[in-house]
Amino acid sequence: MKELERDLGLPSVLAISIGAMIGSGIFILPALALEIAGPAVILAYALAGLLVVPAALSKSEMATAMPEAGGTYIYIERGMGPLLGTIAGVGTWFSLSFKGALALVGGVPYLLLLFDLPLKPVALGLATVLILVNLVGAKQTGRLQLAIVVVMLAALGWFAAGSAPAVQSANYVGFFDSGVAGLLAATGLVFVSYAGVTKVASVAEEVENPGRNIPLGILGSLAFTTLLYVGIVAVIVGTTAPGTVAGSLTPVAVVAELTLGEAGVVAVILAAILALVSTANAGILSSSRYPFAMSRDRLVPPSLSTVSERFGTPAASITLTGAVLLVLIAFVPILEIAKLASAFQIMVFGLINVAVVAFRMGSTEYDPEFTSPLYPWMQVFGLVTGAVLLTQMGTVALLGAGLITIASVAWYLLYVRTRVDREGAATDVIRRQVGRDALTEAESTLGEDTHEVLVALTKRVDEPRERSLVALAADIVRPDDGRVVAVRFDEIPDQAPLTDDVAVQSASDVSFERRIEALSAELGVDIEADEVVSHDTKHAVVNVARRRGVDAIVAEHEPLRLRSRLVGDPIDWVVRHAPCDVLLVDNLGYENPEHVVLSGYNRPYPPLAVKFAGAVAAANGGRVSLWYPPDRELTDRHRRAIDDYRSALSELLTVPVHTEAIRTDGGRPARPDLLIRSGAGAGLRDVLFGDRPAVPTPGCTTVTVYRHDSRQPSLRHRLLERLTF
Repeated sequence: MKELERDLGLPSVLAISIGAMIGSGIFILPALALEIAGPAVILAYALAGLLVVPAALSKSEMATAMPEAGGTYIYIERGMGPLLGTIAGVGTWFSLSFKGALALVGGVPYLLLLFDLPLKPVALGLATVLILVNLVGAKQTGRLQLAIVVVMLAALGWFAAGSAPAVQSANYVGFFDSGVAGLLAATGLVFVSYAGVTKVASVAEEVENPGRNIPLGILGSLAFTTLLYVGIVAVIVGTTAPGTVAGSLTPVAVVAELTLGEAGVVAVILAAILALVSTANAGILSSSRYPFAMSRDRLVPPSLSTVSERFGTPAASITLTGAVLLVLIAFVPILEIAKLASAFQIMVFGLINVAVVAFRMGSTEYDPEFTSPLYPWMQVFGLVTGAVLLTQMGTVALLGAGLITIASVAWYLLYVRTRVDREGAATDVIRRQVGRDALTEAESTLGEDTHEVLVALTKRVDEPRERSLVALAADIVRPDDGRVVAVRFDEIPDQAPLTDDVAVQSASDVSFERRIEALSAELGVDIEADEVVSHDTKHAVVNVARRRGVDAIVAEHEPLRLRSRLVGDPIDWVVRHAPCDVLLVDNLGYENPEHVVLSGYNRPYPPLAVKFAGAVAAANGGRVSLWYPPDRELTDRHRRAIDDYRSALSELLTVPVHTEAIRTDGGRPARPDLLIRSGAGAGLRDVLFGDRPAVPTPGCTTVTVYRHDSRQPSLRHRLLERLTF
């Protein structure tokens, strides 16, 4: 496979980056921003350049780590996964489309200084010509770009030098009259002026010595362009009376006529038309490549990655981009185009900063030649300041960014998710952090003492089942020398009085006490027997647990069904209202369980279930098996994270731990003695997020652990587990 030659030196990199920035930012936006911030527009340009620095550093780092052809979308998609890649791809596509529309709508007025023509039809005509040019395959060459940059800089240099003597300090009076809000709004508006600073990263594969030339080119061009913008805007403000050029469609030409005469106007018009047509053409060229690249990654339909056999261009992608461009020119006012272009660019630059953090913290091979200084504070600064700017840009910009984000998420859920199984470095970072949090919580839970457990006998059971419940509770409290309270609850009709006669113990009650006494001696655990007679068993169980301050309740119950969880039955009510943890036992016998299974999916096991499984296995000299279903296709990165979590969990327990995949085709390991799983708590949220056993019928006693509300993880934590594990 033929590789691209690395023949772009530092001068070429600087030319590409400077040429991508100089355009609408200086020929159009100063007048629009002047209406918002007054003379402080000068500071707005300086502040915007400063706020771009974090994204410039982040993009430089990623470009030296992955010096290959591609754009912002590539880095964000690889760093943060298909979901945010979809948002970034669509956002960048719209940003570049808006910037192209802004260049044409803002550039045509300079042309109309020479010809008396209607603005929008001319802009639409130029856009159509540029779309056709892109369809037939013509594109900018390096020499043409360099020539345009030289002409622009020469014209702007002459303009600045020739106009500077006409600057009057009186024109700067009332510099901060618009306040901080006006300054920030203007900064957000002109932010798009610097959007091209990272464009050179898309040709990183062709840059010689990328570890040096890419960051120098990006940061050098940003510094140069910021100084140029500030200088020229200072001249524009200083040479005109307040309000003279505010809102003008041709502010540079207005000033040139005042200071340089007809020759200056002609030079400015030439530079403006060259710059803005070049920017518009580059906008169509680069923005149309985003649907093309996303299509190759299966994030959008494959038709957008088809290449014309006749012209060798992505015709469908260019046509779609051109249609969007024409709609913007025809129907969206220039100020709103500028705001939306900046809003989308701010959003994408924010994602660039997050992507660097994802690559650094993830397990992906990532070895940049250049690393961003002040990491991660530089990236946090860029993210926070970008969010602040968005809030100051008005309703249209916020709604535009919000709608694009929501639409991208909806598209991902409806189209992409079923077609793409890639994941970004950020997913691995979050997954491993969730795993570490789960291990920390498990270690903390294992260190807690279980002083007293209530065995609630809510219905008459035979002696073997009674013994199973008590023996289970005894094994749970044994490591902490705790106590078991075995209470038999009898419920009588509401009309029957709770008299002393009712409370008199029968011969069977005495027999119950003797059995419990014998079990206490046999099991070597302090076990207390009691009986409670009430009109409402569920309230009685909760009241006894609360009065004694027990750590857990053990009761016999069938596995909960959806209907019983939503509608409720007595023992469900106990689960929802108990002041402690509850263990519900599907009782098939309990006799020295040596093989204890923790059942779940490919995600962290609930800490309380881990604790009880370890206690039972330790009490019987047994082992713990971690069961999980193998019927999910996991990436290698995902599988390594899960294996690392299980290994660390095994080290926390004092008994042997094994991991076993449970096949769904009928093959399974030997039947365990006891299976422990986590149950859902109260409410529909927990119905949706509760775990299920790895197999529906393990053929042994199953204990479902319900954590008290104080132990329940937050919805955010559960969502992160579900999304990352």
